Amino acid sequence: MTARDGVVARRSLWHNRDFLTFWSGETLSLFGAQITVLALPLTAVLTLDARPEQLGVLRFLQMVPYLLFGPLFGVWVDRHRRRTAMIGANVVRMVLIGLIPVLAGLGQLNMPLLLMITFCVGMGAVLFDISWMSFVPTLIRDPEYLVDANSKLAATSATADAAGPGVAGALVNLLTAPVAMASNAVTYLGSVISLLLIRTEETPPPATAKRRIRTELAQGFRFVAGNHLVRWIALVGGLANFFLSATQPMFILFAVREQHIPSSVLGLIFSIGACGGIIGGIVCRRLISRLHLGRVYAGALCVAFVPALLLPAASGPTIVLGALYTVAWFLGSLGLTTVNIVIMSVRQNVTPPSLLGRMNAAVRAVMFGLGALGGPVAGLIAATAGVHEALWISTGCSGVFVLCGVALSPLTRLCAMPEAATDPADPADPTDEAADLARSRPPSVPEMAD
Repeated sequence: MTARDGVVARRSLWHNRDFLTFWSGETLSLFGAQITVLALPLTAVLTLDARPEQLGVLRFLQMVPYLLFGPLFGVWVDRHRRRTAMIGANVVRMVLIGLIPVLAGLGQLNMPLLLMITFCVGMGAVLFDISWMSFVPTLIRDPEYLVDANSKLAATSATADAAGPGVAGALVNLLTAPVAMASNAVTYLGSVISLLLIRTEETPPPATAKRRIRTELAQGFRFVAGNHLVRWIALVGGLANFFLSATQPMFILFAVREQHIPSSVLGLIFSIGACGGIIGGIVCRRLISRLHLGRVYAGALCVAFVPALLLPAASGPTIVLGALYTVAWFLGSLGLTTVNIVIMSVRQNVTPPSLLGRMNAAVRAVMFGLGALGGPVAGLIAATAGVHEALWISTGCSGVFVLCGVALSPLTRLCAMPEAATDPADPADPTDEAADLARSRPPSVPEMAD
Protein backbone atom coordinates (compact mmCIF):
# COMPACT_ATOMS: atom_id res chain seq x y z
CA MET A 1 0.00 0.00 0.00
CA THR A 2 1.17 3.54 -0.69
CA ALA A 3 0.35 6.91 0.75
CA ARG A 4 -0.10 10.14 -1.15
CA ASP A 5 -0.80 13.49 0.45
CA GLY A 6 -1.39 11.75 3.74
CA VAL A 7 -4.17 9.53 2.34
CA VAL A 8 -3.65 5.77 2.49
CA ALA A 9 -4.48 4.16 -0.84
CA ARG A 10 -6.83 1.17 -0.81
CA ARG A 11 -5.70 -2.12 -2.27
CA SER A 12 -8.29 -1.77 -5.01
CA LEU A 13 -11.46 0.10 -5.78
CA TRP A 14 -13.47 -2.94 -4.65
CA HIS A 15 -12.56 -1.86 -1.10
CA ASN A 16 -13.73 1.73 -1.63
CA ARG A 17 -17.28 1.77 -0.24
CA ASP A 18 -18.19 5.23 -1.44
CA PHE A 19 -16.94 4.62 -4.97
CA LEU A 20 -18.97 1.40 -5.11
CA THR A 21 -22.04 3.29 -3.86
CA PHE A 22 -21.57 5.99 -6.50
CA TRP A 23 -20.91 3.37 -9.16
CA SER A 24 -24.11 1.50 -8.26
CA GLY A 25 -26.25 4.63 -8.48
CA GLU A 26 -24.64 5.70 -11.72
CA THR A 27 -25.22 2.23 -13.15
CA LEU A 28 -28.91 2.45 -12.32
CA SER A 29 -29.38 5.88 -13.88
CA LEU A 30 -27.38 4.92 -16.97
CA PHE A 31 -29.64 1.95 -17.62
CA GLY A 32 -32.68 4.21 -17.43
CA ALA A 33 -31.07 6.89 -19.57
CA GLN A 34 -30.31 4.36 -22.30
CA ILE A 35 -33.98 3.50 -22.50
CA THR A 36 -34.64 7.19 -23.15
CA VAL A 37 -31.90 7.31 -25.82
CA LEU A 38 -34.09 5.12 -28.04
CA ALA A 39 -37.53 5.91 -26.63
CA LEU A 40 -37.17 9.70 -27.01
CA PRO A 41 -36.61 9.78 -30.80
CA LEU A 42 -39.16 7.00 -31.22
CA THR A 43 -41.65 9.14 -29.29
CA ALA A 44 -41.02 11.89 -31.83
CA VAL A 45 -41.17 9.56 -34.85
CA LEU A 46 -43.97 7.15 -33.89
CA THR A 47 -46.14 9.22 -31.54
CA LEU A 48 -45.74 12.74 -32.96
CA ASP A 49 -44.84 11.83 -36.60
CA ALA A 50 -41.71 14.01 -36.56
CA ARG A 51 -40.10 15.12 -39.81
CA PRO A 52 -36.33 14.63 -40.42
CA GLU A 53 -35.51 18.26 -39.63
CA GLN A 54 -37.51 18.04 -36.38
CA LEU A 55 -35.54 14.96 -35.36
CA GLY A 56 -32.36 16.91 -36.05
CA VAL A 57 -33.58 19.77 -33.84
CA LEU A 58 -34.40 17.25 -31.08
CA ARG A 59 -30.82 16.00 -31.16
CA PHE A 60 -29.55 19.59 -31.25
CA LEU A 61 -31.50 20.51 -28.11
CA GLN A 62 -30.09 17.51 -26.26
CA MET A 63 -26.55 18.75 -26.78
CA VAL A 64 -26.61 22.54 -27.10
CA PRO A 65 -27.02 23.08 -23.31
CA TYR A 66 -23.38 21.99 -22.97
CA LEU A 67 -22.38 24.98 -25.07
CA LEU A 68 -24.81 27.47 -23.51
CA PHE A 69 -24.50 26.53 -19.84
CA GLY A 70 -21.42 24.31 -19.50
CA PRO A 71 -18.89 27.06 -18.76
CA LEU A 72 -21.14 28.77 -16.18
CA PHE A 73 -21.96 25.46 -14.52
CA GLY A 74 -18.24 24.68 -14.44
CA VAL A 75 -17.56 27.84 -12.44
CA TRP A 76 -20.44 27.01 -10.11
CA VAL A 77 -19.23 23.43 -9.59
CA ASP A 78 -15.74 24.63 -8.64
CA ARG A 79 -17.31 26.95 -6.06
CA HIS A 80 -19.65 24.41 -4.44
CA ARG A 81 -19.79 20.80 -3.33
CA ARG A 82 -20.14 18.57 -6.35
CA ARG A 83 -22.28 15.88 -4.73
CA THR A 84 -24.99 18.44 -3.96
CA ALA A 85 -24.99 19.55 -7.60
CA MET A 86 -25.39 15.95 -8.80
CA ILE A 87 -28.33 15.34 -6.49
CA GLY A 88 -30.10 18.49 -7.69
CA ALA A 89 -29.46 17.67 -11.35
CA ASN A 90 -30.92 14.17 -11.05
CA VAL A 91 -34.00 15.39 -9.17
CA VAL A 92 -34.71 17.82 -12.03
CA ARG A 93 -34.21 15.13 -14.68
CA MET A 94 -36.42 12.70 -12.76
CA VAL A 95 -39.32 15.16 -12.70
CA LEU A 96 -38.98 16.25 -16.35
CA ILE A 97 -38.65 12.74 -17.79
CA GLY A 98 -41.62 11.67 -15.68
CA LEU A 99 -43.71 14.42 -17.27
CA ILE A 100 -43.51 12.87 -20.76
CA PRO A 101 -45.65 9.76 -20.12
CA VAL A 102 -48.04 11.83 -18.00
CA LEU A 103 -48.57 14.39 -20.77
CA ALA A 104 -48.87 11.64 -23.39
CA GLY A 105 -51.49 9.88 -21.30
CA LEU A 106 -53.46 13.12 -21.00
CA GLY A 107 -53.21 13.72 -24.75
CA GLN A 108 -51.27 16.95 -24.18
CA LEU A 109 -47.87 15.95 -25.55
CA ASN A 110 -46.82 17.78 -28.72
CA MET A 111 -43.56 18.42 -30.54
CA PRO A 112 -42.82 21.91 -29.11
CA LEU A 113 -43.40 20.61 -25.58
CA LEU A 114 -41.19 17.57 -26.19
CA LEU A 115 -38.45 19.84 -27.51
CA MET A 116 -38.72 22.09 -24.46
CA ILE A 117 -38.50 19.16 -22.03
CA THR A 118 -35.55 17.74 -23.97
CA PHE A 119 -33.69 21.05 -23.65
CA CYS A 120 -34.32 21.26 -19.90
CA VAL A 121 -33.26 17.64 -19.37
CA GLY A 122 -30.10 18.52 -21.29
CA MET A 123 -29.40 21.32 -18.81
CA GLY A 124 -29.62 18.81 -15.96
CA ALA A 125 -27.31 16.46 -17.83
CA VAL A 126 -24.74 19.25 -18.21
CA LEU A 127 -24.65 19.96 -14.49
CA PHE A 128 -24.48 16.28 -13.56
CA ASP A 129 -21.77 15.38 -16.08
CA ILE A 130 -19.49 18.25 -15.12
CA SER A 131 -19.98 17.45 -11.44
CA TRP A 132 -19.33 13.70 -11.54
CA MET A 133 -16.22 14.03 -13.68
CA SER A 134 -14.81 16.39 -11.05
CA PHE A 135 -16.16 14.33 -8.13
CA VAL A 136 -14.59 10.97 -9.05
CA PRO A 137 -11.01 12.06 -8.16
CA THR A 138 -12.37 13.00 -4.70
CA LEU A 139 -13.64 9.44 -4.22
CA ILE A 140 -10.49 7.82 -5.65
CA ARG A 141 -7.85 9.98 -3.95
CA ASP A 142 -4.94 8.09 -5.59
CA PRO A 143 -4.43 9.09 -9.27
CA GLU A 144 -3.09 5.61 -10.02
CA TYR A 145 -6.65 4.32 -9.73
CA LEU A 146 -8.20 6.83 -12.16
CA VAL A 147 -7.85 4.60 -15.22
CA ASP A 148 -9.33 1.69 -13.25
CA ALA A 149 -12.24 3.86 -12.05
CA ASN A 150 -12.92 5.26 -15.52
CA SER A 151 -12.71 1.74 -16.99
CA LYS A 152 -15.30 0.47 -14.52
CA LEU A 153 -17.62 3.40 -15.22
CA ALA A 154 -17.14 3.01 -18.97
CA ALA A 155 -17.84 -0.73 -18.81
CA THR A 156 -21.02 0.03 -16.87
CA SER A 157 -22.03 2.64 -19.41
CA ALA A 158 -21.44 0.17 -22.22
CA THR A 159 -23.45 -2.49 -20.39
CA ALA A 160 -26.29 0.00 -20.10
CA ASP A 161 -25.87 0.76 -23.80
CA ALA A 162 -26.22 -2.95 -24.45
CA ALA A 163 -29.25 -3.65 -22.28
CA GLY A 164 -31.07 -0.31 -22.52
CA PRO A 165 -32.07 -0.25 -26.21
CA GLY A 166 -33.26 -3.86 -26.15
CA VAL A 167 -35.41 -3.19 -23.11
CA ALA A 168 -36.54 0.10 -24.66
CA GLY A 169 -37.56 -1.59 -27.90
CA ALA A 170 -39.60 -4.17 -26.02
CA LEU A 171 -41.20 -1.53 -23.78
CA VAL A 172 -42.04 0.67 -26.78
CA ASN A 173 -43.77 -2.26 -28.49
CA LEU A 174 -45.60 -3.16 -25.29
CA LEU A 175 -46.40 0.24 -23.74
CA THR A 176 -45.66 2.92 -26.40
CA ALA A 177 -42.55 5.08 -26.46
CA PRO A 178 -43.63 7.82 -24.00
CA VAL A 179 -44.65 5.32 -21.30
CA ALA A 180 -41.35 3.44 -21.70
CA MET A 181 -39.53 6.57 -20.51
CA ALA A 182 -41.18 6.38 -17.08
CA SER A 183 -38.59 3.77 -16.08
CA ASN A 184 -35.87 6.39 -16.55
CA ALA A 185 -37.50 8.64 -13.94
CA VAL A 186 -37.43 5.75 -11.45
CA THR A 187 -33.71 5.12 -12.06
CA TYR A 188 -32.88 8.78 -11.43
CA LEU A 189 -34.57 8.42 -8.05
CA GLY A 190 -32.31 5.44 -7.29
CA SER A 191 -29.26 7.51 -8.26
CA VAL A 192 -30.29 10.32 -5.90
CA ILE A 193 -30.60 7.85 -3.02
CA SER A 194 -27.14 6.41 -3.72
CA LEU A 195 -25.58 9.89 -3.72
CA LEU A 196 -27.19 10.64 -0.36
CA LEU A 197 -25.51 7.52 1.07
CA ILE A 198 -21.96 8.60 0.16
CA ARG A 199 -19.94 9.48 3.28
CA THR A 200 -16.74 10.90 1.75
CA GLU A 201 -16.33 14.51 2.78
CA GLU A 202 -15.47 16.92 0.01
CA THR A 203 -12.87 19.56 0.77
CA PRO A 204 -14.77 22.86 1.05
CA PRO A 205 -14.04 25.03 -1.98
CA PRO A 206 -11.95 28.12 -1.22
CA ALA A 207 -13.76 31.38 -0.58
CA THR A 208 -14.61 33.13 -3.87
CA ALA A 209 -16.20 36.36 -2.70
CA LYS A 210 -13.69 38.50 -4.57
CA ARG A 211 -13.47 36.37 -7.70
CA ARG A 212 -15.29 37.48 -10.82
CA ILE A 213 -17.22 34.93 -12.87
CA ARG A 214 -15.71 36.28 -16.09
CA THR A 215 -12.21 35.67 -14.69
CA GLU A 216 -13.03 32.09 -13.74
CA LEU A 217 -14.65 31.39 -17.10
CA ALA A 218 -11.58 32.72 -18.88
CA GLN A 219 -9.34 30.64 -16.64
CA GLY A 220 -11.04 27.40 -17.64
CA PHE A 221 -10.91 28.17 -21.37
CA ARG A 222 -7.33 29.45 -21.04
CA PHE A 223 -6.24 26.18 -19.50
CA VAL A 224 -7.90 24.13 -22.26
CA ALA A 225 -6.45 26.34 -25.00
CA GLY A 226 -2.99 26.37 -23.39
CA ASN A 227 -2.60 22.64 -22.77
CA HIS A 228 -1.98 21.00 -26.14
CA LEU A 229 -3.28 17.61 -24.98
CA VAL A 230 -6.57 18.93 -23.59
CA ARG A 231 -6.97 21.26 -26.58
CA TRP A 232 -6.78 18.34 -29.02
CA ILE A 233 -9.05 16.21 -26.84
CA ALA A 234 -11.69 18.95 -27.04
CA LEU A 235 -11.32 19.44 -30.80
CA VAL A 236 -11.30 15.77 -31.78
CA GLY A 237 -14.09 15.03 -29.30
CA GLY A 238 -16.19 17.85 -30.74
CA LEU A 239 -15.84 16.59 -34.30
CA ALA A 240 -16.53 13.03 -33.15
CA ASN A 241 -19.75 14.17 -31.48
CA PHE A 242 -20.71 16.13 -34.60
CA PHE A 243 -20.57 13.02 -36.79
CA LEU A 244 -22.19 10.80 -34.16
CA SER A 245 -25.04 13.29 -33.77
CA ALA A 246 -25.45 13.42 -37.53
CA THR A 247 -25.33 9.65 -37.98
CA GLN A 248 -27.49 8.25 -35.17
CA PRO A 249 -30.82 10.04 -35.81
CA MET A 250 -30.50 9.56 -39.58
CA PHE A 251 -29.81 5.86 -39.07
CA ILE A 252 -32.88 5.48 -36.83
CA LEU A 253 -35.03 7.28 -39.40
CA PHE A 254 -33.52 5.30 -42.30
CA ALA A 255 -33.90 1.94 -40.53
CA VAL A 256 -37.50 2.52 -39.40
CA ARG A 257 -38.98 4.26 -42.44
CA GLU A 258 -36.96 3.05 -45.42
CA GLN A 259 -35.66 -0.36 -44.31
CA HIS A 260 -38.79 -1.12 -42.26
CA ILE A 261 -36.83 -2.42 -39.27
CA PRO A 262 -39.22 -3.00 -36.30
CA SER A 263 -38.44 -1.01 -33.16
CA SER A 264 -37.82 -4.22 -31.20
CA VAL A 265 -35.22 -5.36 -33.76
CA LEU A 266 -33.67 -1.89 -33.80
CA GLY A 267 -33.35 -2.04 -30.01
CA LEU A 268 -31.72 -5.47 -30.30
CA ILE A 269 -29.22 -4.13 -32.85
CA PHE A 270 -28.20 -1.35 -30.49
CA SER A 271 -28.06 -3.72 -27.52
CA ILE A 272 -25.83 -6.33 -29.14
CA GLY A 273 -23.72 -3.64 -30.76
CA ALA A 274 -23.16 -1.94 -27.43
CA CYS A 275 -21.57 -5.12 -26.06
CA GLY A 276 -18.44 -3.92 -27.83
CA GLY A 277 -18.29 -1.14 -25.26
CA ILE A 278 -18.35 -3.67 -22.44
CA ILE A 279 -15.33 -5.38 -23.93
CA GLY A 280 -13.61 -2.02 -24.41
CA GLY A 281 -14.18 -1.11 -20.77
CA ILE A 282 -12.79 -4.44 -19.59
CA VAL A 283 -9.66 -4.59 -21.75
CA CYS A 284 -8.72 -0.91 -21.93
CA ARG A 285 -6.74 -0.84 -18.67
CA ARG A 286 -4.72 -3.86 -19.76
CA LEU A 287 -4.07 -2.37 -23.18
CA ILE A 288 -2.85 0.89 -21.64
CA SER A 289 -0.54 -0.93 -19.23
CA ARG A 290 1.01 -3.11 -21.94
CA LEU A 291 0.98 -1.03 -25.11
CA HIS A 292 2.01 2.41 -26.32
CA LEU A 293 -0.76 4.75 -25.08
CA GLY A 294 -0.85 6.72 -28.34
CA ARG A 295 -1.30 3.57 -30.42
CA VAL A 296 -4.17 2.44 -28.22
CA TYR A 297 -5.83 5.83 -28.77
CA ALA A 298 -5.24 5.89 -32.54
CA GLY A 299 -6.37 2.30 -33.07
CA ALA A 300 -9.51 2.82 -31.00
CA LEU A 301 -10.39 5.99 -32.91
CA CYS A 302 -10.21 4.11 -36.21
CA VAL A 303 -12.29 1.22 -34.88
CA ALA A 304 -14.88 3.70 -33.60
CA PHE A 305 -15.68 5.40 -36.91
CA VAL A 306 -14.55 3.45 -39.97
CA PRO A 307 -17.12 0.61 -39.57
CA ALA A 308 -19.94 3.20 -39.65
CA LEU A 309 -19.70 3.06 -43.44
CA LEU A 310 -21.59 -0.23 -43.19
CA LEU A 311 -24.75 1.62 -42.12
CA PRO A 312 -25.56 3.22 -45.51
CA ALA A 313 -23.78 0.52 -47.55
CA ALA A 314 -25.61 -2.53 -46.18
CA SER A 315 -28.25 -4.19 -48.35
CA GLY A 316 -30.17 -7.45 -48.45
CA PRO A 317 -32.90 -9.16 -46.42
CA THR A 318 -33.71 -8.00 -42.90
CA ILE A 319 -31.52 -10.62 -41.22
CA VAL A 320 -28.47 -9.56 -43.28
CA LEU A 321 -29.16 -5.89 -42.60
CA GLY A 322 -29.50 -6.59 -38.90
CA ALA A 323 -26.20 -8.48 -38.81
CA LEU A 324 -24.27 -5.75 -40.66
CA TYR A 325 -25.80 -2.96 -38.58
CA THR A 326 -24.92 -4.86 -35.41
CA VAL A 327 -21.29 -5.29 -36.50
CA ALA A 328 -21.02 -1.57 -37.23
CA TRP A 329 -22.42 -0.56 -33.82
CA PHE A 330 -20.38 -3.25 -32.02
CA LEU A 331 -17.06 -2.03 -33.40
CA GLY A 332 -18.06 1.61 -32.97
CA SER A 333 -18.95 1.04 -29.32
CA LEU A 334 -15.70 -0.87 -28.71
CA GLY A 335 -13.61 1.95 -30.13
CA LEU A 336 -15.54 4.81 -28.54
CA THR A 337 -15.41 3.31 -25.06
CA THR A 338 -11.65 2.82 -25.29
CA VAL A 339 -11.13 6.35 -26.61
CA ASN A 340 -13.30 7.81 -23.85
CA ILE A 341 -11.36 6.03 -21.09
CA VAL A 342 -8.07 7.30 -22.49
CA ILE A 343 -9.10 10.92 -22.91
CA MET A 344 -10.96 11.07 -19.58
CA SER A 345 -7.92 9.75 -17.70
CA VAL A 346 -5.54 12.10 -19.52
CA ARG A 347 -7.76 15.12 -18.75
CA GLN A 348 -8.07 14.23 -15.08
CA ASN A 349 -4.32 13.68 -14.75
CA VAL A 350 -3.08 16.87 -16.41
CA THR A 351 -5.59 19.21 -14.72
CA PRO A 352 -5.07 20.64 -11.20
CA PRO A 353 -7.97 19.63 -8.89
CA SER A 354 -9.14 23.22 -8.40
CA LEU A 355 -9.64 23.55 -12.17
CA LEU A 356 -11.39 20.26 -12.84
CA GLY A 357 -14.90 21.71 -12.97
CA ARG A 358 -13.99 24.55 -15.30
CA MET A 359 -11.79 22.34 -17.47
CA ASN A 360 -14.53 19.71 -17.85
CA ALA A 361 -17.08 22.44 -18.58
CA ALA A 362 -14.89 24.10 -21.22
CA VAL A 363 -14.02 20.79 -22.90
CA ARG A 364 -17.63 19.63 -22.96
CA ALA A 365 -18.79 23.03 -24.21
CA VAL A 366 -16.53 22.51 -27.24
CA MET A 367 -17.39 18.82 -27.61
CA PHE A 368 -21.14 19.21 -27.34
CA GLY A 369 -21.26 22.61 -29.00
CA LEU A 370 -19.86 21.06 -32.17
CA GLY A 371 -21.87 17.90 -31.54
CA ALA A 372 -25.11 19.87 -31.31
CA LEU A 373 -24.68 20.99 -34.92
CA GLY A 374 -24.55 17.45 -36.31
CA GLY A 375 -28.25 16.69 -35.96
CA PRO A 376 -29.57 19.89 -37.61
CA VAL A 377 -27.03 19.68 -40.44
CA ALA A 378 -27.92 16.05 -41.15
CA GLY A 379 -31.63 16.91 -40.90
CA LEU A 380 -31.29 19.68 -43.49
CA ILE A 381 -29.35 17.40 -45.84
CA ALA A 382 -31.97 14.68 -45.40
CA ALA A 383 -34.82 17.13 -46.09
CA THR A 384 -33.24 18.18 -49.39
CA ALA A 385 -31.29 15.14 -50.62
CA GLY A 386 -32.85 12.23 -48.72
CA VAL A 387 -32.18 10.32 -45.51
CA HIS A 388 -30.00 7.67 -47.17
CA GLU A 389 -27.83 10.31 -48.79
CA ALA A 390 -27.48 12.18 -45.49
CA LEU A 391 -26.32 8.94 -43.85
CA TRP A 392 -23.71 8.40 -46.57
CA ILE A 393 -22.39 11.94 -46.17
CA SER A 394 -22.13 11.76 -42.36
CA THR A 395 -20.37 8.38 -42.29
CA GLY A 396 -18.07 9.21 -45.21
CA CYS A 397 -16.95 12.49 -43.67
CA SER A 398 -16.38 10.76 -40.32
CA GLY A 399 -13.88 8.45 -42.03
CA VAL A 400 -11.92 11.46 -43.29
CA PHE A 401 -12.07 13.00 -39.82
CA VAL A 402 -10.53 9.88 -38.27
CA LEU A 403 -7.58 9.93 -40.65
CA CYS A 404 -6.90 13.58 -39.81
CA GLY A 405 -7.31 12.99 -36.07
CA VAL A 406 -4.89 10.08 -36.02
CA ALA A 407 -2.33 11.94 -38.13
CA LEU A 408 -2.38 15.26 -36.26
CA SER A 409 -3.35 14.64 -32.63
CA PRO A 410 -0.46 14.71 -30.10
CA LEU A 411 -2.25 11.99 -28.12
CA THR A 412 -1.20 9.45 -30.76
CA ARG A 413 2.44 10.16 -29.83
CA LEU A 414 2.08 9.74 -26.06
CA CYS A 415 4.21 6.94 -24.64
CA ALA A 416 2.44 6.72 -21.26
CA MET A 417 -0.15 8.40 -19.08
CA PRO A 418 0.86 11.95 -18.04
CA GLU A 419 1.91 12.64 -14.45
CA ALA A 420 -0.87 13.85 -12.15
CA ALA A 421 -1.04 17.64 -11.79
CA THR A 422 -1.40 19.30 -8.39
CA ASP A 423 -2.66 22.63 -7.15
CA PRO A 424 -0.10 25.28 -6.11
CA ALA A 425 1.05 24.84 -2.50
CA ASP A 426 0.50 28.50 -1.77
CA PRO A 427 -2.45 29.81 -3.82
CA ALA A 428 -2.27 33.38 -4.88
CA ASP A 429 -4.86 36.04 -4.18
CA PRO A 430 -7.83 35.09 -6.37
CA THR A 431 -8.27 38.66 -7.46
CA ASP A 432 -4.81 38.78 -8.98
CA GLU A 433 -5.07 38.29 -12.75
CA ALA A 434 -1.40 37.35 -13.05
CA ALA A 435 -1.86 34.66 -10.41
CA ASP A 436 -4.88 33.34 -12.30
CA LEU A 437 -2.77 32.98 -15.42
CA ALA A 438 0.00 31.19 -13.53
CA ARG A 439 -2.43 28.79 -11.91
CA SER A 440 -3.99 27.87 -15.25
CA ARG A 441 -0.66 27.20 -16.99
CA PRO A 442 -0.66 23.60 -18.27
CA PRO A 443 1.50 21.08 -16.37
CA SER A 444 4.32 19.21 -18.02
CA VAL A 445 3.57 16.05 -19.96
CA PRO A 446 5.63 12.87 -20.37
CA GLU A 447 8.09 12.32 -23.14
CA MET A 448 6.45 11.97 -26.53
CA ALA A 449 7.30 9.19 -28.95
CA ASP A 450 9.14 10.06 -32.12
